[in-house]
Amino acid sequence: MDILKYKEYEGSATIDMARKVCCGKILFIDDVVTFEASCPADLQIEFESAVDDYIETCKELKREPQKPFKGQFNVRVSPELHRAAYVKSIEVDTSLNDIMVQALQAFLFNPAIVNHNVRFTIAEEDRPMLTMLSSASTVANWENVSNVHH
Repeated sequence: MDILKYKEYEGSATIDMARKVCCGKILFIDDVVTFEASCPADLQIEFESAVDDYIETCKELKREPQKPFKGQFNVRVSPELHRAAYVKSIEVDTSLNDIMVQALQAFLFNPAIVNHNVRFTIAEEDRPMLTMLSSASTVANWENVSNVHH
């Protein structure tokens, strides 16, 4: 699914093959606001019109339009991870919230450095055993790192 963006809102962009139209809805709010167009080129225009209409309708109803994200969400972790994060926040003199923000920012925006160490041993008759270590570091995206299985 493609995502349309306008002001502080995101909208879906899909094709309804049965009706032969492009359609979507404003995402991440509880109110249901949909839009459609006869071709993909017009879908962004209809999305923007739907957002503007939603904001105007909320004004007429004397209520605040919903915002897609409040900046708050619940995170469920093991008690051990919760404890470790809290202890770390005390060690570095910051809040648990700041620890979580830093962890999310590192996961989403910083590349990971992956160290590869390979040790192999060659044993031959009549020769001393030879052990070699090969090391390499690479920069990887987190999404690539998360796909590595141990």
